[in-house]
Amino acid sequence: MDLPLLAIALALVGALLFAVGSVFQQNAAAGVSEDDALLGELIRSPRWWAGLLGDVGGYGFQAAALGLGSVLVVQPLIVSTLLFALPLSARFSGTRMTGRTWATAIALAVSLAVFLVVGDPTEGDDSATLRHWVIPLAVLAGLCVVAVAVSAARIGPGPRALLLGFASGALYGVAVAMTKPVITNFDHGLGAVLTDWVTWGLVVAGIGGFYLQQLAFHAGSLAASLPAITIGEPLVAAFLGFTVLGERLRVAGPGIAVIVVAVIVMIVTTVELSRSQARSTPGEPAADPVAS
Repeated sequence: MDLPLLAIALALVGALLFAVGSVFQQNAAAGVSEDDALLGELIRSPRWWAGLLGDVGGYGFQAAALGLGSVLVVQPLIVSTLLFALPLSARFSGTRMTGRTWATAIALAVSLAVFLVVGDPTEGDDSATLRHWVIPLAVLAGLCVVAVAVSAARIGPGPRALLLGFASGALYGVAVAMTKPVITNFDHGLGAVLTDWVTWGLVVAGIGGFYLQQLAFHAGSLAASLPAITIGEPLVAAFLGFTVLGERLRVAGPGIAVIVVAVIVMIVTTVELSRSQARSTPGEPAADPVAS
């Protein structure tokens, strides 16, 4: 086992900054009336700009971590954003975290540690060509198009927020996976970065994910959108890490079962903590996310 400790540290700092950005942006988006233009209102909100600054800083540290470690190391750690965001949200709203929430947070932290230590992810190959990307990206693009199209139909705010959140998380996951080869291209100069299609794919995915995230926050309950975003991003990034970048987990025998359990615990606790964060965010609608 040879975990990249500096990459882990950078990823955790990035998660902290993402948490700050998440708390402020969710609060700003939740306060926009249904009758108002979302982006027009957000750009006039100091809270939204503070959240955007947190996101930019978080991505900078995430990119630095990806330059030193694999997607399968860095991206699960970004889920720890929830571990930072929950106490921040609670303090911001004047509430307290329950014992159940603390227990869930500890379970998430333990499952992340087990995944990294037992799974011991490999680095993979950053030089994948367009041929390697086409099929996985086509599958993900199809899923996103379907999710956005269904969200535009006459459905409730909860399902709409869920679908838009999934599409946003998926695009963020694409951007994360594309960050790896873009960082590698910097070794060959700025010209290599600007002339590679992956750079512009990252920009499109990042902007698209950001826009859909704001729509998801505005569409319905954060308890519907936030779990989809938080789970969608690492799952899609890991999918591309396996299928495109050739990253693998160095595990066999009983270790496989341990990893499966750790991943299940990560998913379940992430969804639960996302809902807890949504409930503690000021301005969150009281309506039930499914029944809405």
